[in-house]
Amino acid sequence: MKVAVLAEAAGETRVSAIPETVKKFAALGASVAVERGAGLAATISDADFEAAGATTGTRPEVLDGADLIFSVTGPEPASLAGAKEGALLVGALDPLRRRDVIEAYASAGIEALALEWMPRITRAQSMDILSSQSNLSGYKAVVDAAAAFGRAFPMMMTAAGTVHPAKLFVMGVGVAGLQAIATGRRLGAQVSATDVRSATREQIQSLGAKPIFVEGVQGIEGEGQGGYAGETSAEYQKAQAELVSGHIAKQDIVITTALIPGRPAPRLISDAQLATMKPGSVIVDLAAEAGGNVEGCVAGETVQLHGVKIIGAVQLARTLPADASALFSRNIANFVAAFWDKDAGRLALPDDDEIVSAVRLTKNGKIVNARLTG
Repeated sequence: MKVAVLAEAAGETRVSAIPETVKKFAALGASVAVERGAGLAATISDADFEAAGATTGTRPEVLDGADLIFSVTGPEPASLAGAKEGALLVGALDPLRRRDVIEAYASAGIEALALEWMPRITRAQSMDILSSQSNLSGYKAVVDAAAAFGRAFPMMMTAAGTVHPAKLFVMGVGVAGLQAIATGRRLGAQVSATDVRSATREQIQSLGAKPIFVEGVQGIEGEGQGGYAGETSAEYQKAQAELVSGHIAKQDIVITTALIPGRPAPRLISDAQLATMKPGSVIVDLAAEAGGNVEGCVAGETVQLHGVKIIGAVQLARTLPADASALFSRNIANFVAAFWDKDAGRLALPDDDEIVSAVRLTKNGKIVNARLTG
């Protein structure tokens, strides 16, 4: 089989393969062709890919005869002209917001596989691009907050007096939130965290942070569907708002991470709550692209309200392109390896496999994913 690795559109710094994974595909018996310049933003030269065994060329050249097409973000359908019918497109395709693009893939006979819809099950963990990229986003959110904050994070005992530690509050304890907690602790902040899922209390404590939970009103027991939190009752939302209002006024840094798939991000911090925070405080809203957890947040911008800096974080993994590319490309390589038929020397995707049915969007000229057809 031939693998084509595409260069990304302007603004995307990641690449869907690295020399390490090129070698893995070669070991499976596949050939790899990389579009020229695909890895430059991630500090991978064409010569690096060639040294690993890949060929490099123009997009038409790499697409010619390709059975597998890798891309970090879904390419425009017109840019895939020349791809053979039945080729598999693998990447983060944003199906719900780009339905017209998915339909165009189907019309072109391309089988699209959206890895961001990877099910949250044990055997799929090594293929989960959302987790790998969110991990980096959680780290970078704290680093960006530290850069925007006008004080130091750790306690410092000096001859001139004591510098008190910054207080950091993480709202939403998924992959990004857990990494934000760990990073804040490493930098020396006093860290607290909250989530609507009661099962996260132990995770927060295990990282040395203080759990802040609504008591006496039931939230969500265990994990939400797919590892995400779901909707809570009006009673719980009221109790949580009151709890947050009392806690947030004492915080220096807040990281918000709450998302509900397919819906606008839940509002966690209101303008009235912002007004209670200390001037110079910083909020990083990781849900900015989905409407934001913070009232007044603007995706891709830093705004200041009531003396509080609100960073509308967008695709923070892109700001760490080398590591983000390495993790993303390994996720793809693990997916391919899991379904590689060694005897046939090709990728075999059983219709009845729960991973395949979750990520497959199109087949035989039609949209086949239940999340798009239901």
